Amino acid sequence: MKNKVILISIDGMRPDGLEKCGHPFVEELKKMGASALDAQTVFPSVTLPCHMSMFHSVPPQRHGTTTNIYMPQVRPIKGLFEQIHAAGGKCGMFYGWEPLRDISRPGSLRAAEYLHSYDKENTDGILTDKMFACAESTDLDFIFLYMVETDEKGGHDNGWMTEAYLERLYAAMDNVQRVIEELGSLYTVIVTSDHGGHDRSHGTDMPEDMTIPMFFVGKEFTPGSVLKGVSILDLAPTIARILDVPPAEEWEGKPLAGIR
Repeated sequence: MKNKVILISIDGMRPDGLEKCGHPFVEELKKMGASALDAQTVFPSVTLPCHMSMFHSVPPQRHGTTTNIYMPQVRPIKGLFEQIHAAGGKCGMFYGWEPLRDISRPGSLRAAEYLHSYDKENTDGILTDKMFACAESTDLDFIFLYMVETDEKGGHDNGWMTEAYLERLYAAMDNVQRVIEELGSLYTVIVTSDHGGHDRSHGTDMPEDMTIPMFFVGKEFTPGSVLKGVSILDLAPTIARILDVPPAEEWEGKPLAGIR
């Protein structure tokens, strides 16, 4: 494929947390590409339903997974991995939470790496390193990198917006910076989240749970631009447009306006 994309999902990343963590690369991201600090996720704002919607561009009521237990689709909708694979593209997935295996269908991935987040410290950084190694040896067209420590060890263990949460978010942004500096010349990089959080939980329709940030860095996006009215359902159609892959007919989201 002529174009390539890396999608980074930082679990439980709130826009105000991203601002408050103090990482200098956050402002650099805004300048490098397009951004939306008020994008919306789906309800219930829970990890597996949100990622199913991220990759299948329909709300949980349509794909059928409404909790962190996967439910086989009664009327199957093809996801982003399947659409890319059908078009001849090669996909890879690097993730620290095992239930995410179900966002892809068997045979759609060329490479995959799972590492349980409580097996080792700095799981997000280790998975980022593994992604780098795979990108060097395998010509992947689409890479999904998922970071979980912000949610599990930050939000759930200590509480959203606590110092421990902000430290995990700062570490995640270290990894984002590494990805863009090392692979940004080869890949368009999209950084987002599945949901936010409040206290030590999430899943409600509160703004703290439903509002997520998005950043788009690549030749297709105008540097410094601000996007409005963005939904998590728009990610799969936008990535498909960049890769010149047909969207599934059932997808409800739209490619973001202004893609060059």
